[in-house]
Amino acid sequence: MGIWSCIGRNKEEVSASLRAGRSGIGYDEARKEYGFRSPLTGMVETPDLKAYLHRRLRTGMSQEAQYAYMAAREAFEQAGIDEQYLIENEVGILFGNDSTAQATVEMHETMLEKHDTALLGSGLIFQSMNSTVNMNLSTIFHLRGINFSVSAACASGSHSIGLGAMFIRQGLQQMVLVGGAQEVNPYSMAAFDALGTFSGRVNDPTKASRPFDTDRDGLVPSGGAAALVLEDYDHAIARGATILAEVCGYGFSSNGGGISQPSSEGSFIAMQRALEDAGMRPEDIDYVNAHATSTKQGDEQEAMALTRLFGGQRAWVSSTKSMTGHECWMAGASEAVYSILMMQEGFVAPNINLEHIDPAAATLRLAAEMIETPVRTVLSNSFGFGGTNSAVVLRRIGDL
Repeated sequence: MGIWSCIGRNKEEVSASLRAGRSGIGYDEARKEYGFRSPLTGMVETPDLKAYLHRRLRTGMSQEAQYAYMAAREAFEQAGIDEQYLIENEVGILFGNDSTAQATVEMHETMLEKHDTALLGSGLIFQSMNSTVNMNLSTIFHLRGINFSVSAACASGSHSIGLGAMFIRQGLQQMVLVGGAQEVNPYSMAAFDALGTFSGRVNDPTKASRPFDTDRDGLVPSGGAAALVLEDYDHAIARGATILAEVCGYGFSSNGGGISQPSSEGSFIAMQRALEDAGMRPEDIDYVNAHATSTKQGDEQEAMALTRLFGGQRAWVSSTKSMTGHECWMAGASEAVYSILMMQEGFVAPNINLEHIDPAAATLRLAAEMIETPVRTVLSNSFGFGGTNSAVVLRRIGDL
């Protein structure tokens, strides 16, 4: 697996941040100048790809495709997959991405000024399509298997993992690169800011994202990319791969209600299906990486669903969004990476800024501080606009 995040540019940096409860949220002057109500965001470093890719390949890469390249590069390296392997074997790609705004805005601005499409350049079309991540990564890494983008709002990254596992289970693919990517330029989040859903805690950015805390006043947008190499178990064993974890359950649902309304019932159904698919019961789960984004209604509805499902069972619960902000289309994939790091190193990352617990979450076993404990099984939740819900169950390899 690989990660490019506001809390680290690789797995080692990210793991250290998770342990320390280190926030990656900051104040973005560009957003303030652009007219945002809230200039807070996850501060994601722009990678320098010149050392890795020829200019011809970089031309068509959107911001999120650049992040995704770095994450995929790290994932393939850890999986022991080199360029020759990718050329000789069929590998698929399913990546979550639900917007690409910057190139579209740049094209519009050029046309307003020049009134000549010939001046737009060929790269912008590949940057502006929603499939920008898939088309760039499949080209760079010679991927010749299943290839499409998962566009499912903030559940996109999670659905990509579930769908990748399904393709492998059905014998249609032996290996699939899955993940999620999210741009962080101001153009991508202006409409969200208009909804008034972002935190206004501008004087203390690292305290702004407060999942399950009664004093929360909105989410903080963020981004980056996460990638995981999914592989058929027997195929992985045959080639001597180091297996990190098993994707053993995938559940989904749709709320069927208001376009921006969360639902405890929809959340519950997705989690229940994921557990059933994994052949597990609530008491088998050690840790829940909650979707909780730090919005009043969303956190409350998820807390109600978690309370209903677990009923006081032993699972620790935290939302890593307290440190990263809401990584949107990337979140389901990045939170799988965060959870597997916790599995590997035996800890639960803290739900930072949790000072006054929302009454709806009062019976949950919330981790306000980092907890040293074995983590064998994880339930990771991702919910999005339009009522799309996804949940995945991950199991530590030593417990297969």
